Amino acid sequence: MNNPELSPALQQLVEARQHDPFEVLGRHEEKGRVRVRVLLPHAEEVSIAEGGHRLRRIEGTDVFEWEGDAKQVPKRYRIIWRDDEHREHIAHDPYCYPPQLPDFDMHLFGEGKHWHAHRLLGARVHEVGGVAGVLFSVWAPSAKRVSVVGDFNRWDGRAHPMRVHGNGVWELFIPDLPAGSVYKYELRAGNGDIFLKSDPFGRYFEMRPRTASIVEAQSQFKWGDADWLEQRAKHDWLHEPLSIYEVHLGSWQRGPEGELLNYRGLGERLVDYVKDLGFTHIELLPVTEHPFDASWGYQTTGYFAPTSRFGTPDDFRWFVDHCHQNGIGIILDWVPAHFPKDAHGLARFDGTALYEHEDPRLGEHLDWATLIYNYGRYEVKNFLISSALFWLEEFHLDGIRVDAVASMLYLDYSREEGQWIPNKYGGRENLEAMDFMRELNEVTHGQVPGVLVMAEESTAWPQVTKPTYLGGLGFDLKWNMGWMNDTLAYIEHEPVHRQYHQDMLTFSMLYAFTENFLLPFSHDEVVHGKCSMLYKMPGDDWQRFANLRLIYVYMFTHPGKKLLFMGSEFGQGEEWNSANTLDWYLLDYPLHQGVRKLVCDLNRIYRSYPVLYTHDFDWQGFEWIDCHDAQNSVLVYLRRAGEDFLVVAINFTPVPREHYRIGVPAPGVYKEILNSDAADYCGSGMGNGAWILQTDEMEWMGRPNSLAVTLPPLSGIVLKREPEPEPEPAAIDADKQPDAEDAPRAKNADKRAVAAADQAVAPKNQKASTTN
Repeated sequence: MNNPELSPALQQLVEARQHDPFEVLGRHEEKGRVRVRVLLPHAEEVSIAEGGHRLRRIEGTDVFEWEGDAKQVPKRYRIIWRDDEHREHIAHDPYCYPPQLPDFDMHLFGEGKHWHAHRLLGARVHEVGGVAGVLFSVWAPSAKRVSVVGDFNRWDGRAHPMRVHGNGVWELFIPDLPAGSVYKYELRAGNGDIFLKSDPFGRYFEMRPRTASIVEAQSQFKWGDADWLEQRAKHDWLHEPLSIYEVHLGSWQRGPEGELLNYRGLGERLVDYVKDLGFTHIELLPVTEHPFDASWGYQTTGYFAPTSRFGTPDDFRWFVDHCHQNGIGIILDWVPAHFPKDAHGLARFDGTALYEHEDPRLGEHLDWATLIYNYGRYEVKNFLISSALFWLEEFHLDGIRVDAVASMLYLDYSREEGQWIPNKYGGRENLEAMDFMRELNEVTHGQVPGVLVMAEESTAWPQVTKPTYLGGLGFDLKWNMGWMNDTLAYIEHEPVHRQYHQDMLTFSMLYAFTENFLLPFSHDEVVHGKCSMLYKMPGDDWQRFANLRLIYVYMFTHPGKKLLFMGSEFGQGEEWNSANTLDWYLLDYPLHQGVRKLVCDLNRIYRSYPVLYTHDFDWQGFEWIDCHDAQNSVLVYLRRAGEDFLVVAINFTPVPREHYRIGVPAPGVYKEILNSDAADYCGSGMGNGAWILQTDEMEWMGRPNSLAVTLPPLSGIVLKREPEPEPEPAAIDADKQPDAEDAPRAKNADKRAVAAADQAVAPKNQKASTTN
C-alpha cells in the first residue's frame, strides 16, 4: 500500500507489524490540539460518543482519526460495525490508558524473584479510573508484535496489539471486556511467522479439544477450612501417619452415561469413600489443564488452571475445601520436568526456544517427545515456582508431588553417548535443575508452612530429602522406587523360588533411613502391560488374593509413608485404563471385599499405633527379629517407639507354619491384632486369634524370651504385647495385719497364688508354647 497519509509507524500498524501501537493510537496532544486515532477492523463508522464528532477513515485502511481542541478529550467511541445488521455499541479506547504493570514487579520478574508472577502476568479482571475491563500481559521477548484476539474482536490480530516493556513483557488493558471472554495471543515472530498461543498464565481454559484461554471472574468462593490450614502450619508430619490414596479423576468414577463428573460430585463420592478406607490424603494425578486425555495430565499446557473437564476453578476450590472439612489432605501431581510440543502451548512460544533449550540435546526428552524447561533462565524458573505457589495458596493444596525428578537431575537421562552436553565441570548433573529444585523447596516451605513437597526420584541421587543448607535438594519425601521394584520383583516369583531371593526384601533396610521415604504402589505399576496389582501375583485365584493381602501388610508395617493407587485397594482385575472406570462390580465378590476390608483395617491400625509411624525415618522405629530364614521365606521384625512395639511376622509361602518360634523383646502375653489370612478377609481363617500367646523363657533369635505362633499360609500377622494386669489389693483385716515376723510367710503365699494362676492358664497355652 502506498498511501501518502500513512507515516512509517502507521504503515506498520496497518500491516500488523507495529511493536508499539501506543505510538500512533489513542490521544496525542500537541500545541493545545489533540489527535485521536483508532484502529477498528470491520467498523463502518466511528464517532466520539460525547459530542458526536465523527472520526475520518484514512483511505484504504481501518484507521480512523479526529483532530480537535485538547479540552474536548474523548472518553468513549460509538462504533457502527460493518456487518449485515450494522450493529453498534459504545466502547472506551484501550489506547488511552497508561501502563498498568508496576515497575517493581517487572523488576522482580526479570530477576526471577517474583514468586507470585501469576498476579503480574496472564489475564485478570481490572479497573482503571472507574472503568472495568481485563488487563492482559504476557512474556514474549523475541516477538515483533503481540495482540490479544478472541470472539470480542473476531480473532483479528490487527484489533488489539499490545505495548511491550523493556523486559519483553507485553500488556494491554481492554476496557469494557467482561470475565468469561475467550482469548488467545497472536504473535508475530522475527521471521514474519504468525501464530496463536494460549496464555501461559491462563487460569481457565475451554473444554478440550478447544484450546483457548478464558478470563476467570474474581472468585466469590467462601472457604471453610481455616482450622485445617491453621493446624497444617504446625503439623509434625514427620512423626504422624501419612497414607495416600492416588486417584485419576477421569477414570475413578463417571456418570450413568459414561460422562465425566463435576469436581463437586466427585468430591462428595470420593471423600466418603476415602474416609471409609481410612486414608489421610488424596493425591490427584495432574488436574492442571492438558489437551490429551491419554497423557493422564502429565503433558501439561495450563500450569495455573484446573482442567475444565470437571468444572470451573471454583468447583475445584469446593472439592479441596470439602476434603479439608472432612479431615482429608490433598496433594497434586505437578510436572515441571517437561511440556508438550502442541502448537498452542509453550513450545517456541515467541518464535524462539523461550521456555525450552534451543539445542535438542538439552531441550528435548527423547522418550516422551516433549520439551525440557530451561531452568537456568530466570523467567522460566519464576514461571514454575509461581505455579507451585499458585496451587498451594490459591487452591489450599497440602502438597505437590514433583514428577520425573531423575529426568531433571541428569543431563544424560535416557540418552546415548553424543546425545547430551556435559555441564561446565564436565559432569552429567544438571546444575541449573538442582538450583531450581532447591529454590522451589525453600520458597514453598517459606511461603506456605506445613505443605509437603515430594520427589518422584528413581535413582540413588544423595540427599534428596536433606535440607538445602546441608547441601540437599530440600524435598520432604522421596518415592522409594527401589523398595517398590524389589518388592514387586520378589512377590512375582513363585513361592517355591522365593527362598533364593530373600535379599530383595532385606536390602531395603540397608538404605531405609538415608532419606525420608514414601512407599508407592502407584499408577505406573498397573499400566502399559505391567498388569494390575492382583495379576502380578502368582498362583491360582486364592493364592493371588493371599499374596496381595500379604504385600499390603508388608507395606503398612515397613518404615515409610504409604501410597496406593485407586482400584488396588479392592483387587482391581484389569490393568488400569484411563479411558474406563474402575471395575466397581468386583466388590460384589467376597475375595475383593476381603482385600478392601483388609486395607481399611490396615489404615485403622496404622493410624492407631504410633509405633507404625512415629519413627519412619530412623532406626528407633525398626528392628529385625529375624531376616535370615530364607529357607522358609519368613521375615520377623519389630516396629517400635520408645518402650512400645509391635511384632510383625510374614510367611511368603503357601505352607502353614505351626509352632513357629520367634524371639520377642519382653516376656508376657501377646495378642494377634491383625492377620491377613483371617476369614474376615476371605482367607483360610488360620492364625492365633483365639489363642493366648504366653512367652516362654527360652532364648530364641538372640532374645531371652520367645513365642510359638502359627504363621498362616501367604500371610502377615501383627502381634501386640498386652499390658500387665494391675494386681488387685487384698482385703486386710485390721486386727490381723502381719507383723515383721509374719512377712516372709505372706510373700510365700503371694508366690503360691501366682503359681496357681499360671497352672490354671497352662492348658490354654499348651499349643501356643510348644517349641519349634
